[in-house]
Amino acid sequence: MSAFPSHRDDLARLRRIEGQIKGVQKMIAEDRTCIDILTQLDAVSGAVRKVAGNILHRHLRSCVHDSLASGTRADRDRKIEEIVDILGRLRKSG
Repeated sequence: MSAFPSHRDDLARLRRIEGQIKGVQKMIAEDRTCIDILTQLDAVSGAVRKVAGNILHRHLRSCVHDSLASGTRADRDRKIEEIVDILGRLRKSG
């Protein structure tokens, strides 16, 4: 059993995030304060980053680990470039 949540656990977390988003929409419709809305949006962003981190960790532990352990040099190089690329994109979005 993995120490990190499964995709199924992430799906449950995403459903909670969906509820948070609906709550933000309601806050906007009710003309709540900008600070209240921004606080909730920050919480949503943090929750999404957590899901992304969980998925990245599982990817590193499974796909990347297997490729580095048994793949060809070209496979390993592709996996390393894939990780560099996704880390760059995650850093830009965070």
